[in-house]
Amino acid sequence: MADFSTHTLKQLFIGRVPSLHHEHSSYKWWVLINVMIGTFMAVLDATIVNVALPKLMASFGADIDKAEWIITAYMLVFAVMLPTSGWVADHLGYKRTYFMALFLFTFGSFLCGLAWNEDVLIAFRVVQAMGAGFLMPVGMAIVIREFPPRQRGVALGFWAIAAAASVSLGPLIGGYLVDHISWNAIFDVNIPVGLLGLFATAVIQREYKTEHTRSFDFIGFISMTVFLVALLLALSDGNAAWNTGGWTSPFILGCFALAALCFTIFLTVELTIEHPLIELGLFRNFNFAVTNGILFIFGLGMFGSTFLLPLYLQNSMGYTALQTGVMFLPVGILQAISSPIAGYISDKANPKIPAIIGISLLGVSLYLNGWLSLYSEHVQLIVPLYLRGFAMGLLFTPLTTLAQSEIPRHKIAQSSGLFNVIRQLGGSFGVAIMGALLTRRTLYHASMYGQMVDLHSPTTQAVAVHLTGFSHAILGNSQGLSLMQARGLMLSHVMKQAFVRAVSDDFLVAAAITIVGVLPILFLKTHKAEAHEHAAPME
Repeated sequence: MADFSTHTLKQLFIGRVPSLHHEHSSYKWWVLINVMIGTFMAVLDATIVNVALPKLMASFGADIDKAEWIITAYMLVFAVMLPTSGWVADHLGYKRTYFMALFLFTFGSFLCGLAWNEDVLIAFRVVQAMGAGFLMPVGMAIVIREFPPRQRGVALGFWAIAAAASVSLGPLIGGYLVDHISWNAIFDVNIPVGLLGLFATAVIQREYKTEHTRSFDFIGFISMTVFLVALLLALSDGNAAWNTGGWTSPFILGCFALAALCFTIFLTVELTIEHPLIELGLFRNFNFAVTNGILFIFGLGMFGSTFLLPLYLQNSMGYTALQTGVMFLPVGILQAISSPIAGYISDKANPKIPAIIGISLLGVSLYLNGWLSLYSEHVQLIVPLYLRGFAMGLLFTPLTTLAQSEIPRHKIAQSSGLFNVIRQLGGSFGVAIMGALLTRRTLYHASMYGQMVDLHSPTTQAVAVHLTGFSHAILGNSQGLSLMQARGLMLSHVMKQAFVRAVSDDFLVAAAITIVGVLPILFLKTHKAEAHEHAAPME
């Protein structure tokens, strides 16, 4: 027994652990379940942190400009790793790559649970995201390889359920863990599931490795990574509390210059190298380029708003993390309901119809959130949120159909991967931009409201007298201390109003950005299914 265990452990890292018999009819379904575990975890951790962000900020004493990187870093690294996953899997083998990705994600989750400040947590989130960035594309490739064409649609449907379920369950699970255990638990919960997934991968999957591999585009990878990090740093830290120089500080200008230099290098390399990291030639296709632009716009508005709402609900409305999670539960369900509807309309009529309706509803939902206050009713909160869930389902399927309508078959995998990269990047930029705008608008409204509070007006003096009397009578403080507390309460109310107004401004900006996406959809080309079934390769 000891010999067998030692042998198994040795083989674990070279991809030769005996798997279930791959010719058995049930083998591919076991592989699907195995892959769904990793997919669920990867997407779950992109959403579970949102409801825990207020608690993390309170625990670490972090400002919004630093705390937003707990989310942004994960999404950014996730997006950066996506294009590299195919090359790594081709060289190392798909089973081994999936196992290593799951191990890295689980180990990163373990480290995140041990974090002692926000900087360390952000660093550990990078480790976690490096694994997650491989899990989804490699897992999808494994499912496609194991299932015959006639069963692929069903298999990918189940695979998509794992991702959709995590969108709804992530905030709910996160809220429960934060309220009843601690913020550390949102990361610790991944460890037993990850260990189960590692065991299942070692036992179930067979190894597969391509015979022909291509060289890796190191220059493209490094230049793209530095470009994105530098640009996001500049956008998110322009209004940071530590950055006294604002947008013209040497640090911000240096980041913009570095981003511009690396972007130039990236474009030059990708357009000239034989095996580019990202095939920019795909953007020569009008439909593909425009739909990716729309998807980026969607990411800006959607992920930015998902970042804002938990902050508003918990910091301004007094919701618990669990109550916040319950609010988000129906979003994924509504998305799952509307997605098949959008697919049916796309097949029978025109995919532009559900796409336009979806992005319009998304814009309306964000606009409705632009009128939040400290006294918003429950119905004012759930109606825009549920509209958003329905809109997301209407939008994704038609956009995918339109994007792929003129892409040749042998480039479908590359275009699908790039489609996911753009969505993740849109989300990263959305969180960074909305976070920076939130900081700036909070300061603006605090200044405006502060000027409106006239300490010599009868109304202000009457409020101060009543608050002073309340503090003196209830807490038994001296008259001077009670007066200081009264003024502190008034200032706190001004800051709360300023924060809510800033959140509303962010939603209005997100709504304006989203509605702009309606116009390019009108110019997209549509094709009958049989017309593009055998699409010719692009020149």
